[in-house]
Amino acid sequence: MDLTCNEVEKAKAAALQVLLNNMNGPFMGLPRTAAWGYPEPYTRDLMFSVLGMAASGNRYLIGSIEKTLTVLAGNQSLRGHIPSFVHDPLNRGASDTTPLFLLAVAIYRRCTGKTEFLEEAVQKALTWMEYQSPSDDYLISQQPTSDWRDEQWVLGYGLYVNVLSYAYLSMLGYPERAFQLKIAMQAFTITNGTNPQHNTGAPVPQKPYYALWAYKEYKSDRFDLLGNSLAIISGLASPDMAESMLDWIEGECLQMKAKNELAVPLPPNLFPFILPGDKDWLPRYSQYNRPGEYHNGGIWPFISALHIAALVAAGKNRLAEEKLFELTRLIKVSDNPDLEYGFNEWYKAQTAEAKGQDWQTWSASLYLYAAKCVAEERVVFFNDF
Repeated sequence: MDLTCNEVEKAKAAALQVLLNNMNGPFMGLPRTAAWGYPEPYTRDLMFSVLGMAASGNRYLIGSIEKTLTVLAGNQSLRGHIPSFVHDPLNRGASDTTPLFLLAVAIYRRCTGKTEFLEEAVQKALTWMEYQSPSDDYLISQQPTSDWRDEQWVLGYGLYVNVLSYAYLSMLGYPERAFQLKIAMQAFTITNGTNPQHNTGAPVPQKPYYALWAYKEYKSDRFDLLGNSLAIISGLASPDMAESMLDWIEGECLQMKAKNELAVPLPPNLFPFILPGDKDWLPRYSQYNRPGEYHNGGIWPFISALHIAALVAAGKNRLAEEKLFELTRLIKVSDNPDLEYGFNEWYKAQTAEAKGQDWQTWSASLYLYAAKCVAEERVVFFNDF
């Protein structure tokens, strides 16, 4: 056990090296998304990375957070939308950048005590988000391929974007609106097309998790690890649901390993995989999104880290530690064999091959976040919820 703990400490030092290396990129000195393949400052990647950067306590990284958030606020659209690239105010269209910005500001405020930081930009972003509800109440809708899954179709009310909304409302001090959103997400998705009320919501009947997306009579029952992990971390999922969900994930992973669909005991980002012939299979998937790859069931270290944090939130500290050790092994795998730690973007589920870019900022940052949650046995920044 001590040897494995030493490996975690080595990996933490390597993750910090990656973040400091990526901190000053070629675009306005903003952080790079990856050390080599992605020089641009992608908003969603960097907003997620705020978790690990803030948890690290490193003053240079915390200063980088402030700079990134300030530039984003300056590039905010007239009506409050946050761009997809930090440095480019005209690169818009993402459904998750604005809620991620609000969440990142909330985390930065907690980290620094600057309770009014970027308040004007926050208010504009909150207004923008309210206008993303087609029923003009609480649930947020989105266009397909507009969130982090640029090859995955999420229609209507996506779990991931709505959980982000619940989290920022809770952390920024809007408990009543957060509560109403939570209630709206508790209704079962409709399976009866004749239901005249068109109730919408997220939980899947007879399954202990929230649907990937739901809208009126339509839904996807596939399991979204990112959205459901955030549901546990943020407190949206009840303790009973969280425990049932996490136990269910372990059982499903054992079955996938038995069928040679999973090479390591870390859950894929989406399962069951979308297969050719399935009703939600799209022609582009044969090239960009094959089963067990990319958004169709790849293993993403930043999501694995949030799954580990979810285990901590549910009190499953021993299992969280075991998963952290497994993630520590995985992040050593790289596209470049000369690297001791790859911190690659994503891995093929069936083989655990590195398939993305090495030294990915959010892979390194969220590893630090998961390690801190495991070490302190609490969900850092979210523990109050």
